Amino acid sequence: MNHELPVVFEVAAMVAVVSMLVLDLAIVRRRPHVPTTRESLVWVLVYVGLALGFAGLLAAVGGAAPAGEFLAGWLTEYSLSVDNLFVFMLIMSSFAVPREQQQRVLMVGIVLALVLRGGFILAGAAVLERWTWVFYLFGAFLVYTAVKIARDGAGGGDEEYAENRLVRTVRRVLPMSAGYDGGRVRTVVDGRRVFTPLVVVFVAIGTTDLLFAFDSIPAIFGLTQDPFLVFTANVFALMGLRQLYFLLGGLLDRLVYLPYGLAVILGFIGLKLVAEALHTNTLPFLNGGEPVAWVPEVPTWVSLAVIAVSLAGATVASLLVTRRPEAAGPADAEPVLRETDEQR
Repeated sequence: MNHELPVVFEVAAMVAVVSMLVLDLAIVRRRPHVPTTRESLVWVLVYVGLALGFAGLLAAVGGAAPAGEFLAGWLTEYSLSVDNLFVFMLIMSSFAVPREQQQRVLMVGIVLALVLRGGFILAGAAVLERWTWVFYLFGAFLVYTAVKIARDGAGGGDEEYAENRLVRTVRRVLPMSAGYDGGRVRTVVDGRRVFTPLVVVFVAIGTTDLLFAFDSIPAIFGLTQDPFLVFTANVFALMGLRQLYFLLGGLLDRLVYLPYGLAVILGFIGLKLVAEALHTNTLPFLNGGEPVAWVPEVPTWVSLAVIAVSLAGATVASLLVTRRPEAAGPADAEPVLRETDEQR
C-alpha cells in the first residue's frame, strides 16, 4: 500500500540521499585506493546505521507500517545485492580493472544502476496501480526464479561473465584505447582522443545490475507498493554495496548456502504476491472476478522474520561448513580481488 508520508519529508529525504551519493562519488574520485578491511567494515556499518536511522525517522513520521516495510525491502534488496557481487568480481577480472580504480568503477556503476532502477520502479508502480492482476505474474516469476536458484545451488556463481548486447555495442561504436590510463575515461592515443576501457566497465556494471533488478524489484513490490519506500530501500542497499565488495572479497566463496537462503526469500515473497493478487482479485475466470476472502494477508513482521531467519541460517550454515577441513578448498583459495600479472 501507499503511505501518506508528508511531501516535505519525502523531498528532504530524496535530497539527502542524492547528496550522500554525490559526496561519496566525489570522495572516491579524489582519492582512488584499495580500502583496508577495517575501512570497509567501518563504512559498511555506517551505511547500515544510516538505513536503520532512516527506518527510525519513518517510524516517527509515518508510524510502524512504513518503517517495517522499508526494513523488509531494504534487507531483501541488500541480501539480493550480495549475489550481485559474484558477477561484479567476474566483470572486474574479465576487464582486468586496476584495483585502485575498482572503487570508482563500482560507485559510477551503482549510480547508473540507481538511475535505471528509478525508471523501472516508476513503471512498475504505474502498472501495479492500474492492473493488480500483474501480481500474479510477478509472484509466478519469483517462484520460478527461486526454484531455479535452488536447483543451481552453490554452482550458480561458477559461470563466466558474458558481455550483454549494450556492452558489445559500446565496444564497437566508441573509439577505444587498448589499455587504461589511470582513472581517465578518455585519453589520447597517437594524437587522437579515444575512450578507455573504463567506460565499457561502467556500462557493464550498471546494465548487469539492472538485469538483477528484474528479480529484486518485483520482490520488493511484494513487500511494499509505495514507490518512495521501494526506491529508498534500493538506494540504501546499493550504497553499502561498494564497501561490502571489498570487505567480503574471497569470503564470498564461503557463502555456499546463500543461494538457498535467497531462494527461500524469493519463493516466500512470490507466494505472498500471489496471495495479495487473490486477495484483490479482479480476474473474471477466478472466483467470478471477486476477491478470494479466505486468503490471509501476510503481516510485515512475518516477512521480516522469514527474511532475517533465511539470511542468518544460510550464512551461519555456510561458515560452519566451510570451516571443516574437507571444505577448506574454497575458503583457503586466494580472494578474487588479487592482482593479475597484467595489473602488476
